[in-house]
Amino acid sequence: MAVKVLIKRKVPKEKEEELFQLITQLRSLAARQPGYITGETMRSIDDEEEYLVISTWESVEDWNTWKSSDERAEIQKDVDRLLKGESRYEMYYHPVKGSARLSGFRGWEGG
Repeated sequence: MAVKVLIKRKVPKEKEEELFQLITQLRSLAARQPGYITGETMRSIDDEEEYLVISTWESVEDWNTWKSSDERAEIQKDVDRLLKGESRYEMYYHPVKGSARLSGFRGWEGG
């Protein structure tokens, strides 16, 4: 079952370039990990210091393996030094067949 991992980070505007470099390193390494599917980085419209990374993994186990790897931990330490607070992690998945589904309803595609 594929999962989406949402990582929220708040970083001062003057450290934005450093953050982007580190996120690029993380994504480059993640792309070589078993189970990695895709990722993207977005900035909040309401708060220019808040960033959201969305990555998709084949399974929770694949994500957890990457999250706990030494390789990732080294770069995450550098990310943490830039932040106002801690990285916040959330995971989501698509509901299984047979449960309530939204596809097919007007407006589903837009969120």
